[in-house]
Amino acid sequence: MDYHNVATPGEIAGNPDTYPHGGGDETPRFASIAEMVKTLRPDMPARCFFPHALREAAETFLRGFPGIPHYAVKCNPAPHVLKGLFAAGIRHFDVASIGEIRSLRMLCPGAHLAFMHPIKSREAIAEAYFVHGVRDFAVDTFEEMHKILEATQAATDLSIHVRIAVPKGKIAQQDLSRKFGAEPDAAAQILRDADKVAHKVGVTFHIGSQCMDPADYTRAIECAGRVVAASGVSVDVFNVGGGFPVAYPGLEPPPLEDYFAAIQGAIKALKLPKGCQIWGEPGRALVAACETAVLRVELRKADALYLNDGAYGTLFDGRFFGLRYPAQLYRPGRKCGKALQPFRFYGPTCDGEDYVNGPFMLPADAREGDWIAVGQQGSYGKTLKTRFNGFYDEILAEIDPGAANVIKLRPRKSKSHVKEVTAQ
Repeated sequence: MDYHNVATPGEIAGNPDTYPHGGGDETPRFASIAEMVKTLRPDMPARCFFPHALREAAETFLRGFPGIPHYAVKCNPAPHVLKGLFAAGIRHFDVASIGEIRSLRMLCPGAHLAFMHPIKSREAIAEAYFVHGVRDFAVDTFEEMHKILEATQAATDLSIHVRIAVPKGKIAQQDLSRKFGAEPDAAAQILRDADKVAHKVGVTFHIGSQCMDPADYTRAIECAGRVVAASGVSVDVFNVGGGFPVAYPGLEPPPLEDYFAAIQGAIKALKLPKGCQIWGEPGRALVAACETAVLRVELRKADALYLNDGAYGTLFDGRFFGLRYPAQLYRPGRKCGKALQPFRFYGPTCDGEDYVNGPFMLPADAREGDWIAVGQQGSYGKTLKTRFNGFYDEILAEIDPGAANVIKLRPRKSKSHVKEVTAQ
C-alpha cells in the first residue's frame, strides 16, 4: 500500500463533510433550553449539548469501573463529544473504522485506540498500524488474525483480542453476539493460536446494548473465564465490553454502581494473572444524557405530532428498538395547558415508517409552532441519522454548565457500594 496517499489528520480537518457541526468556539451558548428556543426559534432540529453531563458520566466510570473504560466511539463520534471526554480524563477509545481512527488522531492526540471491530479491511488494518500507531485488534476467526498478520507485515508488537460469543443479556436491547463472536471451543483455539504470534493477547465480548441486569455481566464473565481456562493461555487483557444502560421513561435500570460491583466480583473469582488489565467499552452510559434534541411541531393530527426530525434521524432508537424518550414542550411567550395527554410522533420524511409511538406525555394543547425537547439523545441520535428526502441539517448549541437538564433521567438508587480495584 502507498501510504503517501493516505489522508492525514490535517486533511481530514479541512474536510467539512467529516463529522460536520463539530462544535467549536463559534458554537452559541445559552443558559437553558428555554433561552435557546426563545432566542433562536430554530426552524431546523437543534441539538443542545450539556458538557457538564458528559463530564459527570466520565467521572462516574473513571471513579467506579474496576478497570480501564474505553469509550465506544460509534455511539457518538461528534468532535465536541470526543474532545469533551478526553478533557474529562477518558484516554482510551474503542474504534470500529478507519474514519473513527483518523478523527481521534486529529482531535485527541495521544489517545489509546483499540480497533475492536472483529472484521476489518486489509487497507484499514495497515493504515491503522503503520500510520496511526494502533496495536490492539479484535478477531473472532483464525482468518481475520491471519489477515492482520499479513497487513502488518508480521508485526511482533500486536495485541490480539479474541471476541467470544456469550449469551445475550436477558433484557438487553440488542443481541451483539448474533453477528460477532467465536463459540467457546473455537475461541479457545484462536486464543492459543494468537498466543503464538502476538505480543499480548486478550479476550472480549459484548452482552448486548442497554443491559438491564448486572447479573448478565457475571454470567458472561464466567463464560469467558471458562474459555480462558480451556485455552491454557495467560491473558493480558480481559474486556467485558459494553451494554451499560441509561434510564428512559418506563425503563429504569439499576445504578451503574451495581454493574461495577457485579463485574468486580466476577473478575475476582476468575483469579486472572497479576497485571491483567480489565477493560470495558461504555458508550450509551457515557454520552446519552449530554445531548437533548429540540424539534419543532409542523402539524398536529389528533394525537399525532408531525416534527422536523424522526425515525430516519434523531429518533431511530425510538422507532426500531421501542425506546421512549423524556420529552418537554416549549412555547416561548405563550402559556401551555397543564393537562397532559399521550402523543405519538411522525418525522418529516415521506415514508410511512417514519414514526415513533411513544407514548410521549405532553400538554394536551400541543400544536404547530411549539418546540419539543427530546432527552437522552447523546447516544446514537446523531450517529444513525440519514439524509433521506434531503433532511437533516441541524444546529448545535451549548448549554452553560450551571444549567440543569430538566429532562435528564436517573436510574434507581444503589443498594451497593463499590471500591476501586485492579486485577490481581
